[in-house]
Amino acid sequence: MMGSDDDDPRYDDGGRIGPKAAEDEEIKTGGGRGLSIKAVIPNAVTAAALCAGLTGIRFAITADWDKAIIAVILAGVLDGMDGRIARLLNAQSRFGAEMDSLADSLSFGMAPALILYLWTLQDWSRFGWFAALAFAICCALRLARFNARIDVDEQPHKSAGFLTGVPAPVGAGLAFLPFYLWMATGESAFREPIAVAAWIAVIAFLMISNMATLSWTSLRPRRNVRLELIAIVGMFFGGLLIEPWWSLAGICVLYLALMPYGLWRYSKVKRRRAAGAA
Repeated sequence: MMGSDDDDPRYDDGGRIGPKAAEDEEIKTGGGRGLSIKAVIPNAVTAAALCAGLTGIRFAITADWDKAIIAVILAGVLDGMDGRIARLLNAQSRFGAEMDSLADSLSFGMAPALILYLWTLQDWSRFGWFAALAFAICCALRLARFNARIDVDEQPHKSAGFLTGVPAPVGAGLAFLPFYLWMATGESAFREPIAVAAWIAVIAFLMISNMATLSWTSLRPRRNVRLELIAIVGMFFGGLLIEPWWSLAGICVLYLALMPYGLWRYSKVKRRRAAGAA
């Protein structure tokens, strides 16, 4: 994948082009000339994720709630793909990180806030709108914090394989938990605007919090359970096809249940580092 600066797909006049892979991966910078299609592909996937998130708002306006949620979930899937493609093509850059964060702010901040507002929060007069605003603002603040720390060498959470707070795509998925339960059960209690407002306020706080949360790099199952894990993942995807809303609700509950485990894991890392420094 290496070549001269003239045909190297990683370079633009101002540096490499391509979205960031994830919050726990490195951003590379450089200089050079030329731009090939390989360097455009990751950013095209980011643009597709942005379009999916905004299309979710369009579906919400016409009260196609299930399509609106699926559109945002699709945006999350594409958001996870663009960075991996960038790594594969060696096309990571500051430009891509900025573009990715802007797309994330719209797809996982503004879109969920508007969808939830149109779904139920608008029934709680002005306070429902303030709850939607809080979620969108906290998502933007989280992404701005990440961008501001790209060039910071000292990042205790990241160096230990953890994230700081709940990632934006995960926050959007968690915010929709009342909707998943409403679709699965048909109970109107899950559509109560005051309860939904309180729930998304909690998720907004978790996104901008400084607590350590698990990342993919910190999850390392033992070798003797990996086959069982593969089987469980396969069965889960089968569940998504048969009972999608219960399956999505289960993911949310599992993630929330693992948060104390992540704090415990990080506390062990902190104690080990303190002992090493002593």
